[in-house]
Amino acid sequence: MNSLWVGVDAGKQHHHAVAIDADGTRKLSRRVANDEASLVELVDTVGRIAMDGLVTWAVDLNSGGAAMLIAVLLARGEQVLYIPGRIVHHAAGGYRGDGKTDAKDAAIIADQARMRRDLQPMRVDDEISSELAILTSRRTDLMRDRTRAINRLRALLSMYFPALERALDISNVKGAIILLTGHQTPDGLRRVGHARLESWLRKNKAYNASGLAQLAFDAARSQHVRVPGQDAAGATVAKWAHHIRYLDREMAEVDRDIKTRFRRHRKAAVIESMPGFGPLLGAELLAATGGDVSVFGTADRFAAVAGLAPVPRDSGRVSGNIHRPRRYDRRLLRTAYLSAQLSIRSCAESRIYYDRKRAEGKRHTQAVLALARRRSNVLWAMLRDDTPYRPGPKPAQPPPARAAA
Repeated sequence: MNSLWVGVDAGKQHHHAVAIDADGTRKLSRRVANDEASLVELVDTVGRIAMDGLVTWAVDLNSGGAAMLIAVLLARGEQVLYIPGRIVHHAAGGYRGDGKTDAKDAAIIADQARMRRDLQPMRVDDEISSELAILTSRRTDLMRDRTRAINRLRALLSMYFPALERALDISNVKGAIILLTGHQTPDGLRRVGHARLESWLRKNKAYNASGLAQLAFDAARSQHVRVPGQDAAGATVAKWAHHIRYLDREMAEVDRDIKTRFRRHRKAAVIESMPGFGPLLGAELLAATGGDVSVFGTADRFAAVAGLAPVPRDSGRVSGNIHRPRRYDRRLLRTAYLSAQLSIRSCAESRIYYDRKRAEGKRHTQAVLALARRRSNVLWAMLRDDTPYRPGPKPAQPPPARAAA
């Protein structure tokens, strides 16, 4: 009976697996195709070498090309650890030789799994959480595409029609995008006129058509110089505007899917009961945790993974030097921060705690992070015990000031 640690350098088409024993001696080194039959054969081969001993698998990817491998391992009841690629990259400097091969990377992954005690075991996410992980990732991609498209549109519009670019809130007002799908140049807006422009905006269901038409017409009357390339630039702005409208429709559809799936999850009511959490942030929380916080072990570990637990960086005479950890789950931190920020407006307890931190001299971001750290303990207990949020007693109001005699 042998204990084995198997490191897998994952790829899209093939993986490389290296198995080592307790002394670090290689027992297997093999390149395997990324298909079910080959992966099952690999698991069986490792099992025969281990002779019913403990086998620990480690991978440097937790999704993408490693998804099939992880699914096969978890379905077979194997213990799987996740080692981020950044850790493998830094650890490689402590091994002999400057060369880099898949076999060497797999051996480093196996050796790190053998020595380290801080690696997180991988879990089987429930079906809804897995779906939410895909949908929230798609929503993030759409948001980034929209931001990129708006930045390019604004840069182009400011080149030949800066007055209109200043007048419109392109990022936040849907009507501004609707306007730019049909009218982009100052002379074109002047030819249309205020009345017809307002009628066109109403027909295309732009909010506050009268005010929007007035802004655009005033901008057009302030510019009579024709910038070279204006027509081509205007046509390109129209295409960008149509693309942004398409992205908005896609995001609305994805948001509906996220809300529908989120509210089918067994923890949805518990999560939404906490101030600051709605379907979208709740879905991101489920996507990041897999729907089960027990894998983190403790509330403090949960906060540390979310990047909410500061770590000391003392050296020599320097002490009390506290910083955010370098390794944390950015999705969890974003979810915790945004929900804490939203709770300030809807929860009296959160507002009082935030105000107290600001009175202590903390900046806005620091105060919100401190609030998020406090809320993480509450959220952990809620999800562990399957108990909705119960606000504490309302804070006592200060007595009214006595009038001067």
